[in-house]
Amino acid sequence: MLNPMWLQTFRTLVEVGHFTQTAEKLFMTQPGVSQHINKLELACGHNLIKRYNKTFEVTEQGRRVYQYALQMEAQQSQLIESLNIDDSTVGQCRISCSGSMALHIYPQLLNIQKRYPQLTFHLEAAPKKRMLEGIQAGLSDLAIITEKPSEHLFSSEVCGEEPLVLVLPKALQNEPLTPELLIQCGLISHPDALYYLSLYFRRCGHASLNKLNPEKILPVSYINQLSQILVPISEGIGFTVLPQSAVNAFALREALHVHQPVKPVSETLYIVHKKGRELASRYQTVLSQLSI
Repeated sequence: MLNPMWLQTFRTLVEVGHFTQTAEKLFMTQPGVSQHINKLELACGHNLIKRYNKTFEVTEQGRRVYQYALQMEAQQSQLIESLNIDDSTVGQCRISCSGSMALHIYPQLLNIQKRYPQLTFHLEAAPKKRMLEGIQAGLSDLAIITEKPSEHLFSSEVCGEEPLVLVLPKALQNEPLTPELLIQCGLISHPDALYYLSLYFRRCGHASLNKLNPEKILPVSYINQLSQILVPISEGIGFTVLPQSAVNAFALREALHVHQPVKPVSETLYIVHKKGRELASRYQTVLSQLSI
């Protein structure tokens, strides 16, 4: 039988992509991570990764072992969960959502946990694809996403709307919003920037913005850390479009100007879980007290 600790280390390494960060995440030393990988490769009789200087690529055998590790973790979680009585205020809730939504709901989850100390939460911020893969693999039970998934694989229901806002420096609050102003200002780009811009321009009710191609706005900065996207704007640099929840969580909101569009722009939110799998009653407790 393969050592579960070796499998956990290997799974984490594949997901993180870096030996040092894997060691930090698992509270190990880097040599300890390497030792686990070497022992797992010896037990499997195959190289699971190919090392190139400070990077590596997962081999075909490594990909199979990674899938096995995911299945083992999911089966273990399901076994432990099945042994517990379905108490509406006891157990772990595994939820995934976007980074901005995590900023919005995490304080609420903490308040729920204060009321029900035997409820615990595993909240993961992830891209939509990874959320859905996690639900299928049994790593997460529930996701909050902005696009209705396949009805063949998932059950979903509308749970709210997520407002999108265009954010500029405070100094521009009295300036009329025009394509020329945005082009001159420059975009603070992030992984969802072009998608949000395109959606906002189409739905905001400004005819001139509806004709503006977002790709013609040159980025003046790029950052993929949600908590840092608004920092340059608070210092007078660039603009961007983000969910309202990200703006609400930003400490320097007074240094920002949120444009008021002719028509509010939002995305529909869906609560999603695996089709055919009944959620434990504790999820109903959480959802009934969660403001999305």
